[in-house]
Amino acid sequence: MDAVRHSLKNIFGFDDFRRGQEKVVSQLIQGNSALAIFPTGSGKSLCYQLPALHLPGLTVVISPLIALMKDQIDFLLSKGVAAARLDSTLSLDEYRQVWNQVESGELKLLYIAPERLSNEKFSQKLKRFSISMMVIDEAHCISEWGHNFRPDYLKLTAVAQDLKVERVLALTATATPQVAADIRRNFAIADEAYVNIGYYRPNLEIRLSPIPRDEKKHALLKKIQERASGATIVYVTLQKTAVEVADFLVENGLPAMPYHAGFKAEERTRIQDEFMGSPQAIVVATIAFGMGIDKADIRYVYHYNLPQSLENYSQEIGRAGRDGKPSLCEVLANDTDRIVLENFTYGDTPGRESIDSLVEEVFSLGDTFDISIYHLSARHDMRQLVISTLLCYLELEGLIQSTGPFYSQYKYQFLVPLENIMQRFNSERQTFLNSVFNTAHKGRLWMTVDIDKCVNEIGTDRKRVTSALNYLEDQGLLKTQVSGVRLGYKLLQQGVNTHEVCEALYKRFINSETRNISRIRQLGSFITSENCTVRALLSYFGEDLGRDCGHCDRCTGDFNNSLQAELREDLTTEEQRTITNALSLKHAALQRPRQLAKFLCGITSPAASRSRPSLSKHELFASLSQVPFQLVLQSSQEQLQKNQ
Repeated sequence: MDAVRHSLKNIFGFDDFRRGQEKVVSQLIQGNSALAIFPTGSGKSLCYQLPALHLPGLTVVISPLIALMKDQIDFLLSKGVAAARLDSTLSLDEYRQVWNQVESGELKLLYIAPERLSNEKFSQKLKRFSISMMVIDEAHCISEWGHNFRPDYLKLTAVAQDLKVERVLALTATATPQVAADIRRNFAIADEAYVNIGYYRPNLEIRLSPIPRDEKKHALLKKIQERASGATIVYVTLQKTAVEVADFLVENGLPAMPYHAGFKAEERTRIQDEFMGSPQAIVVATIAFGMGIDKADIRYVYHYNLPQSLENYSQEIGRAGRDGKPSLCEVLANDTDRIVLENFTYGDTPGRESIDSLVEEVFSLGDTFDISIYHLSARHDMRQLVISTLLCYLELEGLIQSTGPFYSQYKYQFLVPLENIMQRFNSERQTFLNSVFNTAHKGRLWMTVDIDKCVNEIGTDRKRVTSALNYLEDQGLLKTQVSGVRLGYKLLQQGVNTHEVCEALYKRFINSETRNISRIRQLGSFITSENCTVRALLSYFGEDLGRDCGHCDRCTGDFNNSLQAELREDLTTEEQRTITNALSLKHAALQRPRQLAKFLCGITSPAASRSRPSLSKHELFASLSQVPFQLVLQSSQEQLQKNQ
């Protein structure tokens, strides 16, 4: 470890490791996979950046955010460390330059998004190189027990094996004991390579304040005005709320800015830069804001709406007070927020009819087939992420196997004259290339090749056509763009009982729904409890403080426990009438109970949002957004049955 400590001092500028870092680094240097659970701002990145310099091959870092990758790379380059990213923002020349660095062995760290590993061409190219370490940031996404499960993460275990990765480092700021056990099982991480430094932050004052829904804006304004100025994040659930609350604060003389994923990248970057550069800035944001925000002097984190889970809450308050100075984190609690969160959770569960129709289609496509998730989403009225999850479940059950994504269209522009390209090849290959180019449709700037049409017309196979176009691009002769992504699969089992498959899938989605609803209910119990807030939060993550914290509002006695869960058993007459009015639309996208309930509760669906005009702009859309989804669903079922 002497050489490692030398790099710690002379490259990164640190005299010593922070808590937990040395143990993680040591395990990786020894060749072991590791799991590091470090709260936000505790130095997770160094745990892989440092050992990567002392490993012979490439370190591949899987990160879900481009902005986060860019910040990390800028930091490493400033230290003289060869690091780069591959993402959709790179130009063709930049993309080639990164691969040249990989091939030469110059590059030490390569950052990518998890979805890129589903690209067969990319994976095949990566297999040519020795990968000393794979780093998985936000590793809780691997586990179905986690609060932010993502299908592409679930495949990373198999990907690591396929790429013959020598060691894996899983990183996360939040993991319950069950999630940690799941991650360790996936990557065979031993006890001594599991490092959890704990979640306790004594400089954070936590307050949970019940505020009636119609008083929230004024309550937030008063709290900000009465407290010393300081950098502030106000978290909200919906994009429109971010804009409304920020506008209200500005009208009352505060320097507030809204932020959400709906803004263009340039606007998000501008707001983020302003926030980073000001000690008094206020950002009112959805959870799209925060990951990768390395600002030490955030003094306040308010939750205008309830956080989505205790995991989210822990991550979000973890952005406050990283400089160790006192900081305040306050939830403006209201039970209507719980209903909205639960409604979105229920709305993510696909209807049984949609599962049945999708599975029947998949198993009718033959031994090998390809599909478009976009088109499946429209046909079966399921969100694309839900379809990806369903297909992933079928893979995990050994029913289908992915052969990777491909594109149905290639667009190209000549970078050199066509005759110069042809001079490079023999007559047979010249004939083949001319045949491909002759099938292209000429546009104003681009020539477009429909791959299926091309294959049928010239009597060849897809691989030869795409390989030729890719080769010409690699040689700098063409500039290409791809579109119309399709996913290829092989059917692994014949004569499958699709009814049993659909039943198992539906139960799996219902179980996921139950877990997510449980998380929201746990959050409600956490907020209404009269016991030490900090101790309860730590207990959720398997940590025992051994005492009350002494500085949360429960410990100081400065709290008002007036938040009561709203338990409703029936809809009002007016709400029943709203459902009747929605039924009278007789819209094709509202023919099933769950479709109707989603529409009324303000949950978009592919069928509703892609209709013309879009149902999401109808006056009845979201008219029952503050009514429990299950009550709306039950009433929708009853009224639809009466009308049959």
